[in-house]
Amino acid sequence: MRLWIFITTLSLAICVSLVMYMLLPPNRLKLAAGSQGGAYTLMAERYQEVLARDGIDVQIVHTNGSVDNAELISKDLVDAAFLQAGVGVTDGTAESIGGVFYEPMIFLAHSGHDIPENPALWHDLTIAAGKRGSGTAVAFADFQDAVGMDKSANTLVDVGYSQAIFALRAGDIDMAFFVSSIEAPYLRQAFGYEDIDILHLSYTDAIARHLDYADLVEVPTGGVSLNPVQPSEARQLLALKAQLVIDPNLHPALVNRLTMAAKELHRGHDVLTPRDTFPEPRGIGIPENNVARQLIEDGPSTWHNLLPYWMAAQVNRLFLLTLPILFLLLPLLRVLPMMYAYFRGWQVWKHYGRIREIEAQMGPRSNATELADMAEELDVVDHRISQLKLPPAYRQTAYHARMHIDLVQKRIKHLELQLS
Repeated sequence: MRLWIFITTLSLAICVSLVMYMLLPPNRLKLAAGSQGGAYTLMAERYQEVLARDGIDVQIVHTNGSVDNAELISKDLVDAAFLQAGVGVTDGTAESIGGVFYEPMIFLAHSGHDIPENPALWHDLTIAAGKRGSGTAVAFADFQDAVGMDKSANTLVDVGYSQAIFALRAGDIDMAFFVSSIEAPYLRQAFGYEDIDILHLSYTDAIARHLDYADLVEVPTGGVSLNPVQPSEARQLLALKAQLVIDPNLHPALVNRLTMAAKELHRGHDVLTPRDTFPEPRGIGIPENNVARQLIEDGPSTWHNLLPYWMAAQVNRLFLLTLPILFLLLPLLRVLPMMYAYFRGWQVWKHYGRIREIEAQMGPRSNATELADMAEELDVVDHRISQLKLPPAYRQTAYHARMHIDLVQKRIKHLELQLS
């Protein structure tokens, strides 16, 4: 007996250990960001710090930007990536946790420039419009289409953000185009130069209607710098939402943890957005992850405060899977007591057929041998019913059957007396 208890306990311990092992998420996550020192990389480093609290090692993959990130996530080479709105991925290869911050379209030019405020009139300009593989280059191409600009009217230079600022100050280019967080280091550096200003665009509302993934945000006077004052007057800027996308097969616990990190890092306010604007549970051209959307809209469950993050995620999934099953089982649970009662009754009722047959067979014409056989068979049936292990609530049926047998036995004895 002790051996069986030991074997059972050991088996249960092994099963629980295996289940716990399978529930444990990977402790590494590859996050595609951007160029070193860029806004995406700085944000990825903040995610790295938050997720490190739970022992998750975030490996930052440096790229040229959103286009490279989309390719990496599409080829299943990273677990998560930052993508600029308007940059798509191969169908079925990514899900969106949601929009996480605004990336305004910023056009920088020399102070005192004579560049028209209507971008449709730009021509013979040398413009740094983002490196190949970056979301900036994609956004500028879409911007040209939105304003009806002839793509051969200007010369586009393929340089990085920092190089674009140096080239602008040196007079090598007329304009530098950025799609980035307004707090990016290279932009803060640019805003510190008095000879560089944010270009004012006309007809931004009309342009935003042609760019279906663009929003309008307003930067107040001095919103980005007070010394020198940048912008020198309030500017309405076109802005794109950066979104955090994930591999659809990413472990659910990591999805939960990334979403909670997004809520922690992006729910605050900045010069462009009021508090609690982000994360926004909506994919921009990419299907959203349902678990992430529920976490953003409803917040974490009670389990998140009581259990480790990876266990809380599995408990939530278990509840989601169990609820439909419970709805199917509830009607069955009502039927089970009736089925059980019928089974217990049937254990007795199945003998009634023979009792009735014997009762129908006996009569004045029955001889002594036949009556003796009937009495013996009734004794066998009575013994079988007496041996049934019925719960107290179901014994009454057995008592009635044995009383019926007793009545038939008395009739047999009466007939036997008449024959003697």
